[in-house]
Amino acid sequence: QVDRYLYHMRLSDDVLLDVMARFQAEMVKGLGRDTNPTATVKMLPSFVRSLPDGSEKGDFLAVDLGGSQFRAHQVKVFDDGKQSSQLESKFYPTPKEVIQGNGAELFDYVADCLLDFMETKNLKHRKLPLGFTFSFPCKQTKLEEGVLLAWTKHFKVRGVQDTDVVSSLRKALQKHKANVDVLALVNDTVGTMMTCGYDDQRCEVGLIIGTGTNACYMEEMRHIDLVEGDEGRMCINTEWGAFGDDGALDDLRTEFDRELDLGSLNPGKQLFEKMISSLYLGELVRLILLKMTKEGLLFNGKVSTALLTKGKIEMKHVSAMEKYKEGLSNTKEILTELNLFPSEEDCVAVQHVCTIVSFRSANLCAAALAAILTRLRENKKLLRMRTTVGIDGGLYKTHPQYAKRLHKVVRRLVPTCDVRFLLSVSGSGRGAAMVTAVAHRLAAQRQRIDATLAPFLLPLGILREVKDKMRAELEYGLKRETQANATVKMLPTYVCGTPDGTEKGKFLALDLGGTNFRVLLVKIKSGRRRSVQMYNKIFAIPLEIMQGTGEELFDHIVQCIADFLEYMGIKGARLPLGFTFSFPCRQASIDKGTLVGWTKGFKATDCEGEDVVDMLREAIKRRNEFDLDIVAVVNDTVGTMMTCGYEDPNCEIGLIAGTGSNVCYMEDMKNIEIVEGNEGKMCINTEWGAFGDNGCIDNIRTKYDKEVDEGSLNPGKQRYEKMTSGMYLGEIVRQILIDLTKQGLLFRGHISESLRKRGIFETKFLSQIESDRLALLQVRRILQQLGLDSTCEDSIIVKEVCGVVSRRAARLCGAGLAAIVEKKRENRGVERLQITVGVDGTLYKLHPHFSRVLRETVKELAPQCDVTFMLSEDGSGKGAALITAVAKRLHNVGQK
Repeated sequence: QVDRYLYHMRLSDDVLLDVMARFQAEMVKGLGRDTNPTATVKMLPSFVRSLPDGSEKGDFLAVDLGGSQFRAHQVKVFDDGKQSSQLESKFYPTPKEVIQGNGAELFDYVADCLLDFMETKNLKHRKLPLGFTFSFPCKQTKLEEGVLLAWTKHFKVRGVQDTDVVSSLRKALQKHKANVDVLALVNDTVGTMMTCGYDDQRCEVGLIIGTGTNACYMEEMRHIDLVEGDEGRMCINTEWGAFGDDGALDDLRTEFDRELDLGSLNPGKQLFEKMISSLYLGELVRLILLKMTKEGLLFNGKVSTALLTKGKIEMKHVSAMEKYKEGLSNTKEILTELNLFPSEEDCVAVQHVCTIVSFRSANLCAAALAAILTRLRENKKLLRMRTTVGIDGGLYKTHPQYAKRLHKVVRRLVPTCDVRFLLSVSGSGRGAAMVTAVAHRLAAQRQRIDATLAPFLLPLGILREVKDKMRAELEYGLKRETQANATVKMLPTYVCGTPDGTEKGKFLALDLGGTNFRVLLVKIKSGRRRSVQMYNKIFAIPLEIMQGTGEELFDHIVQCIADFLEYMGIKGARLPLGFTFSFPCRQASIDKGTLVGWTKGFKATDCEGEDVVDMLREAIKRRNEFDLDIVAVVNDTVGTMMTCGYEDPNCEIGLIAGTGSNVCYMEDMKNIEIVEGNEGKMCINTEWGAFGDNGCIDNIRTKYDKEVDEGSLNPGKQRYEKMTSGMYLGEIVRQILIDLTKQGLLFRGHISESLRKRGIFETKFLSQIESDRLALLQVRRILQQLGLDSTCEDSIIVKEVCGVVSRRAARLCGAGLAAIVEKKRENRGVERLQITVGVDGTLYKLHPHFSRVLRETVKELAPQCDVTFMLSEDGSGKGAALITAVAKRLHNVGQK
């Protein structure tokens, strides 16, 4: 009979899955900036961004306002490696005149109680941080601020709604001369999650099922439109009690739900809460029993005064009546006290009504919680997830069946989540103190991280100094009397012209400049249908050859050429060859290049001071299989400039921003004192990587730069390159991460074996980690590949470190380039210069922000120059062939 009567309260799994889907849709609506105003589930950002990590310590105060009692707490958090804390509390009544009076009286009362507590604990002389648990819906714009949206739970204090409750509390505390610093405002749900999160770091959901009901969880920042930034996570207070206020649950609400709502203090509001929370379940049972009695189904149709009295049946009665182990005795006793004289059948029926009402509550709660767990799992892109739900509230704690039912239904609805339910023993007060402790820890950490990274943030004034110093060094390198001692060598390349479109023929090109070596066949057509066709093959250069003898290196190069010629079927042809050799060379002519010194990890012996073209010719002779006409030896920077110059005649600068860093540009012959002649132009290979080797930029070198330099193959050399090029940026990041870990700011102070390995943090990881498309979850996966077990907070810090290191590299590179474009403008004697820079290199091409920051810096530091950046699509190998073609053309013109 009862079953038939309460048929609509029994919810099948299909109905619950439907409720789950509706709640998920409401969550998305609540998180969107445009849809939030009309969402019933408000999804309020709490500005709690981090869970406890075990390193919190100190003494904290907490006050807890939101239930029938006001509580003050002192929490001692011990940094003893055992994650232990000690809670001492005092309870104060919340008199009716206070909870239904005005705001000033309420906050005076809170301040009075807190002062009394501090006096009891002898804390008045100490300034302690305080966390304020305020269990009502608030809109927060920061952790220590919250504007009350609406009172719930019978609170009706005047003049508080739409005001910041923290500033009201601060005023009251100042008035009472309380020496307290309010650091955080939290909801009881958030407090519960933080309390449990201290004991179990998997805890990322908080749930209250008591007088009120609510849930919070850690959401990815990228999904929270209401808050700026997309890094990391933030706890969202769902305020799910209002779910259904827009009619979304009308098909599930019974006549009893409607009647209860109409008789409540806030009709039409908090409809989900009215179906779930203990504040209303007793009343729901009363309304059902009243109707059944009126219809003659119970108590022989005799309606007692108790059944007619609102609030007469409370949740404690419902819980007691559901203690099945005690048979019907509890039920009989309670009903008799209410002047109802039940038969045994009446007792069974009433017990059944209580069960259906509380079971529906557990079912609905499980469906909404399942929606949150599913969202968490999807955010993490996991097929299966382990997580913990921190839980508090009288209904969950005291009802004999509730917890078991809730767990069972949740596990049925989300079989892909392994959920642990952790009861919050010491309530949300300890949680408020934990939020405060975490905020305290994060503020201290933030200061230390900022201090560590501050030397990388180069202001415009410093960058102007770098530009001016680079300009001075360029001049030293061009002058006869200072060139020998100049760090920026300004090497003449004997490339005196850029392509004019008449070049044609077949050319070979070699490209040596990193761990890979390329051999290319380039076919150039001139005339109206001018084109460049390229065929190439890439060969690896093993480390033992990079660091072996010069003879072995050049024999390996010739072996690669032989393989290529055979592969292309052109072994017999004597082709003109351009050799891109991306190391500093002093040239006496276009086909002579004496190696000044190795860079980029090369260490081959008996090469420095030798002509690399002669070494190549001798290796070809030793092999005695083919002959080649080596026309030009060029730097990769020059090759890049020529490649882009073929497309854009305005291109007179070549920039490499990759494994190494270098620039070349077309200089007026009259300014190049170390070469005879004053007519025309010549390309100068600046070899700017050595800028600063004389100590002129020591003021901006950090201790990390010095560590990287000392551990490199060439200590004291290429200092600018070591701050700007891809070969070193990852190593700078690694040194910073080690330092931050030693300070206990990362990876829980544990330096993994892999982090100790030099070179483990490659520059490609910077590009991946800084990618805007990458969620922090993927950043964590990259770090896991490196053996670094990181938290979400660690990932944010690592991303920030990568950002400051790569940004500084781009800014320094931009300052150097600004010096060159300004020099070009002055050479031409123009007010405004339009010029193109040909660019190549993996750092420029692949890093998500490097190119933009570089361009912005040049614009800031050389405002009278309109600089176009042109990406060299085919690299410096094509450039070497074009230089060879240009040299051949100029040579033929000379002969004529």
